[in-house]
Amino acid sequence: MIEENNRLDPKLVEEFLKFGKNMIEAPKLVPALDEINLEVTEHEVAYTEDKVRLLHYKPRTSTQIKTPLIIAYALINRYHILDIHPQKSWVRNLLDQGIDVYMVDWGTPTNMDKYLDLDDYVNGYLDNCVDFVRDESEVDNVSLQGYCTGGTIGTVYTSLHPEKVKNFVATAPVIDGWRDTTVVSNLAKHIDVDKMVDSIGNMPPEFMYYCFSILKPFEQGIEKYTNFFRNIENESYVDNFLRVEKWLGDTPPIPGELFKQWIRDIYQDNLLIQDKMYVGGKHISLKNITMPIFTQVAIGDHLVSPECSMPLHYAVGSEDKTLRVYPTGHVGMIASSLSQKKVLPELGQWLKEHSELR
Repeated sequence: MIEENNRLDPKLVEEFLKFGKNMIEAPKLVPALDEINLEVTEHEVAYTEDKVRLLHYKPRTSTQIKTPLIIAYALINRYHILDIHPQKSWVRNLLDQGIDVYMVDWGTPTNMDKYLDLDDYVNGYLDNCVDFVRDESEVDNVSLQGYCTGGTIGTVYTSLHPEKVKNFVATAPVIDGWRDTTVVSNLAKHIDVDKMVDSIGNMPPEFMYYCFSILKPFEQGIEKYTNFFRNIENESYVDNFLRVEKWLGDTPPIPGELFKQWIRDIYQDNLLIQDKMYVGGKHISLKNITMPIFTQVAIGDHLVSPECSMPLHYAVGSEDKTLRVYPTGHVGMIASSLSQKKVLPELGQWLKEHSELR
C-alpha cells in the first residue's frame, strides 16, 4: 500500500521531462529578441524636434475622416505596443476604420535632457506636433489620444490648449494619484524624489524594470517563464511572448526634472485632480476640457488603478463625455483580441461621430 501511494504520476513525470527538454532546446527553437521583426505598420517621420519624432501612418482605406488623430504615447517603454502585431495593432485597426493616425515617439533622452520638464513636453514638443498636424491637414483642431502617462500629458495639454483639440481620448490615464492602489503608486508616494534625481539624474531603465518586476512578482517571474517553456513548441504563443518581451526590454530613461515633477505633483501631492497643478506657470483646470471626451479604463489594470483614471470623467467641464470600462488589463485594453473586437470598434465609431468628414 505504501509503495503504491508513493508512486509518481506517469503524466506528471512525462510533463516534467518534457519541460526540462524544452528548457534545454530553447536556444535552438527561439530567436534572440533583436531578431524579432515587429512588422510595424508602414509610416513616415513627418516631424522631428530634438529626440522627439512624429510618425504619420500610411492610409489603408480610400476614404478617411478629415479630423486627424494624434496619439501621445506614454513616457515608459515605446509606442510599439500600439502596433505590436498586425492582428493586434491598435494603429492598424484605426487606419482600417478610415482614421488618419499620427504617433508621438518621445525618443531616448540623454544626460543633456535631464532638465526637461512637463512644460517642455506639453507646451513644447506636443504643442509643436499638434500645430504641425493642423497645418498639414488644414484643420483648426485635432483629435488627441493619450495612453497611460501619455493620457496625463494629453489631459494637461487639452486643459491648456482646448481650442486645438476637437476630441480627447484618455486611455488608462493617471489622474487621481491618491486613489491609485497599484504598487507603482505606493512606491511613488514614499520615495524622496528630489534626492533620487539629484543623485542619479535621469531615471534609468533599470528602475523601471524594478517597478515592473514587483507589480506581480509571481506572474511576472516564475509563472511567466514556466508557461513560456511549456508552450515553446507553440509558434503563435512564442511569437506573441517575444514581441511583448522585446517591447518591455526597450525602455528609455525619463528626464530627471520631468520624473521629479511627475512623482511630486501627480502621486504625492495629487494636484491634477484638485485643480491645483501648474505647468509652465499656467494653471491646469480640468473644467477647461469642454470638448467631447472618451475615457477608457481597464478593470484589471495593475499599472493604473481604474479608481485613478475614472475621476477624469466626472471632473471635466464637457457635457459630451463617455466612459467605458473593459474586463481586461493595462496592455490587454490596447493589444488583444478584446481590443480588436470591442475596444477599437467602439472608439472608431465614436471618433467618426465626433469628427469632420471629408
